[in-house]
Amino acid sequence: MSGIDVGEELGARAAQARALSLLRIRGRALAVAILPAAVAVVLFAAGAQGHLAGPAWDAVRWTVLGVAVVVLLVTVLVAVSVARARPAMSPTVPVPEEGAPDLYRLVRELADRLDVPAPSAVALTPDCDSWLEDRTHRALRPSRRTPAGGGDGDRTGGRTGDRSGDRAGETAPVLVIGSPFLWWMRVAELRAVLAPVVAGTGPSAHPDIAAARRFVRGLDAAIADAAAPGRGALRGAPLAFAGWVARLLLRACRDHAAEMERCVAAAASMRAQTVDYGLRIAAQEQVGLAYAGWDRLLTRVALPAWRMGRWPSRLDAGVVSALTELSRRDRLADGFALRLGERPACDLLEEPGVADEAASLLAARLFHGGPAESGPDWAPVDWQQYPDEVVDRKWRTEAARLHRVLDTLGVPRAAAGDPDVPTLARVMEQLSGPGGPGGPGEELAARIGAAVAREEAGRPGHGGPGHDGQGHGGSGPAGPDSGAAEDPLDLWGPGPLPLFPLQPPRTGTELLADHVAAMVCCAAVDTAGAAPGLDWLDGPALLVGGERRADLAAPVLSLVEDGDPDPLLSWLAEVGVRSDKPVRLV
Repeated sequence: MSGIDVGEELGARAAQARALSLLRIRGRALAVAILPAAVAVVLFAAGAQGHLAGPAWDAVRWTVLGVAVVVLLVTVLVAVSVARARPAMSPTVPVPEEGAPDLYRLVRELADRLDVPAPSAVALTPDCDSWLEDRTHRALRPSRRTPAGGGDGDRTGGRTGDRSGDRAGETAPVLVIGSPFLWWMRVAELRAVLAPVVAGTGPSAHPDIAAARRFVRGLDAAIADAAAPGRGALRGAPLAFAGWVARLLLRACRDHAAEMERCVAAAASMRAQTVDYGLRIAAQEQVGLAYAGWDRLLTRVALPAWRMGRWPSRLDAGVVSALTELSRRDRLADGFALRLGERPACDLLEEPGVADEAASLLAARLFHGGPAESGPDWAPVDWQQYPDEVVDRKWRTEAARLHRVLDTLGVPRAAAGDPDVPTLARVMEQLSGPGGPGGPGEELAARIGAAVAREEAGRPGHGGPGHDGQGHGGSGPAGPDSGAAEDPLDLWGPGPLPLFPLQPPRTGTELLADHVAAMVCCAAVDTAGAAPGLDWLDGPALLVGGERRADLAAPVLSLVEDGDPDPLLSWLAEVGVRSDKPVRLV
């Protein structure tokens, strides 16, 4: 037996030992629950045989019986609560086999090479991560795990343990794949990255491990159900008590469960070393690169569009452009772009554009919020339309908001000429030399922040009018996904979106700087022949003479924070912007 086989066997045995420890905790809890009933049976049996007679023993017998009945009723309550609690499920995009036969074939061939059961289905997550997830329960609730995360291939495999689930009958868990992996990685790289994940179906098929997981996941689900809002007192009190008992049991199980999952992950990782081990080392670099590019794409490119009521419909295709640009800029990533000549993993899908659009919409809803279907204020946008539909519209919307706030402060529209036209000079005059705290710059920042908060509160998906936190209508390719709901967010209930915000709320000063920069960009477009553009790593960009100008932030901050207009005046003169000319607003 090789060292790999020995390591895998040791990991599997350690996981089974921890599973037995968890089952023993369940057995002890059951023993404690039936102990009063057992004592009552002994006492009544003794009384029937003439032992332990007398009024005192009769009182003891009936008292113990009463306690036993109460304990059994409580045990039934907790057991029913745990049994009816819905196991966790992450929001994903289903990928039916008819929509990706080559991908299913790759996964099954990989499972055959690893000599483990093949996953029952494949789904996509809008994140750089992959795992196995049980979908066998009839009623599922969403996972409380945020999808944000990522790492190398071993880390992905290591997370298999806490995602693999027990199964009813012969049904295997669902393989969830990070959608950016499919577009950035080559087919061989994807197979190498998925090897430790698919290998997790082997240890998780052991009956003791499956039973232990079912026990732990049931406790976790019962706690989540007990904490759900909107329960009446009649129903809430029993559920709260059941949740308290489940919390006690889960606390006793925590260390054993964590160690069991670590051992399962270790065993799966050891088994996966027999498949494409050399390629996995190179693929790990691609996982890290994909996560870096995906994070930049979401926070710098997608987030501004989402805030404008537009959701980029080809995020996964965009990540390829972002990562190619990152490879070009970062000398440490030299040579990575040469891989693009190989077959991309997205070719394993019959309709990659449909899957990309579904994953993009799910990402928008998870990380920003919004309804499940497009509408006037929530429309898809492709990358060719991004500069006009997002960048230019964003600048002019923010510039218009800035001037509306100046109007509320009583600031004249123009020092000379037509008093009704908005100009950049009006903004600069208001912010120049603002003085200390409490000056017009600080008041302007506060009012800008309040205006943005009011507008965002009224958008769909943010808890205001038109809020659609639950959503209806499919957002993925047709076909059921192992019992999953048509809308992957249906099971999250009516709670507010976004579920996983990408960024903390912006301060008033940050918002003011953004609005002043937007006004400068509008003036540059209208008076100096500049144009809106898209930078794949930094998002909205100002193009002057076809080249991106990335030096606007510092002059704007000098004006906003210090009241010093000179750096911005120099920048405007260099670009040829006329601050006294009117600017077109939305």
